[in-house]
Amino acid sequence: MPPAVSPSKRLPAGIWALGFVSLLMDVSSEMIHSLLPVFMVTALGMSMLTVGLIEGAAEATAMILKVFSGALSDWWGKRKPLAVLGYGLGALSKPLFALASTAGLVVTARLLDRVGKGIRGAPRDALVADLAPPDQRGAAFGLRQSLDTVGAFLGPLLAIALMLLWANDFRAVFWVAVIPAVLCMVVLVCGVKEPERPAGQPRTNPIRRENLRRLSTGYWWVVALGAIFTLARFSEAFLVLRLQQDGLPLAWTPLALVLMSLVFAAGAYPLGKLSDRVSHTALLAWGLVVLIAADVLLALSGRGLVAWLGIALWGLHMAMTQGLLATMVAGTAPADLRGTAFGMFNLVSGVALLIASALAGLLWDQWGASATFVAGGVFSALALVVVLWRARAVDAMPKPPATQG
Repeated sequence: MPPAVSPSKRLPAGIWALGFVSLLMDVSSEMIHSLLPVFMVTALGMSMLTVGLIEGAAEATAMILKVFSGALSDWWGKRKPLAVLGYGLGALSKPLFALASTAGLVVTARLLDRVGKGIRGAPRDALVADLAPPDQRGAAFGLRQSLDTVGAFLGPLLAIALMLLWANDFRAVFWVAVIPAVLCMVVLVCGVKEPERPAGQPRTNPIRRENLRRLSTGYWWVVALGAIFTLARFSEAFLVLRLQQDGLPLAWTPLALVLMSLVFAAGAYPLGKLSDRVSHTALLAWGLVVLIAADVLLALSGRGLVAWLGIALWGLHMAMTQGLLATMVAGTAPADLRGTAFGMFNLVSGVALLIASALAGLLWDQWGASATFVAGGVFSALALVVVLWRARAVDAMPKPPATQG
């Protein structure tokens, strides 16, 4: 069982600064992304399969790039410069959404944004692990995830207000999204100080075979878990489209992400602290139970209390599992390979996300929205079986004899 956290300890200031960096970038990104699926379908006439492919390819691009940025940060011994580059590319992509009049420019902007995310993600997560005391990693990742998710619901709220104020002018809202992206860069450059690399630590290629062998079986199990979870949970763009298809006015469709992110933000930090005290496997299993319930509700309806409750449960599932998986990666990887470890984790999850989002879009086009969420529920149930099987297998392993002393 993970060690308990002393309530008197405070997280380092750098963790808080990274949290606010994530908050500001998410405000910017979600102002755009909460409207982008509807913009692509209504203004640009794309099919659901095309939306799924774009969303899956964009997120997969980000996750695949994390392998290389994470490995580079381990070799270089520096995380912050790569984080600055990644967040800078994200900020640079925002004006392109406002300028887009064709699917090609939307794809370009989306991929540039995700390239930035791919470059910054693994070094940033490794920097959180570097800054946080070992017995507070769950709380540190939970706090960063919570502040990130505060931005994820503030962004859609701003999008709703501006869409109502400016009569559904998508492009005007996209221009406003540039402002928090610039502020994010100011906080990152001025507010985050990277810890010094230990003296005398040699530089080695982190993706050489002998270094990859240092990643334990426990770590690769976490990688497999991340892929299984990603297959069970496709892009949140389909939550927005579920409500829009069933009659929610355009200006109000970002409410889907507002509710999901509000629940996510409220739960991520306390559940991250809880993960420092309780069985990780149990928390993952309950997270999948919650996701199955969300899929069932969203398969039944895209309007009314049933749909909104499904979206809230989706957010609760994210709060229970996302910070926890990051904590498990940090806890099973050597300190000098953390960037590579986060990168490999995200590479595998990225491929799974591309498959999941493309399949979700195909099912929606062929058999409707309910089929997409039914499939999500089936994958979630299979993932739950795998988690419980693994827990039983670990419990059945012979324990070393207790020592006298």
